[in-house]
Amino acid sequence: MIQDQVRAFVTNNFYVAEPDALQNADSLLDSGVIDSTGVLEIIAFIEETFGLAIEDAEILPENLDSIDRISNFVVRKMK
Repeated sequence: MIQDQVRAFVTNNFYVAEPDALQNADSLLDSGVIDSTGVLEIIAFIEETFGLAIEDAEILPENLDSIDRISNFVVRKMK
């Protein structure tokens, strides 16, 4: 499942004090899990893992700021 892959990437590649406490809807930016460099790492993960090209205009919190938003964005891009 895409959401599981995204969650595994986030919890394995960024510091998450309590991975079980991180909700899929939590803001990764507001909670300090990722910063601007982390956003670039997430983009690289999406492109490599799912074979998608992310446009500059798509690099928005609405698409990349939580596990849910990233998962939904990937699903939309795959259609």
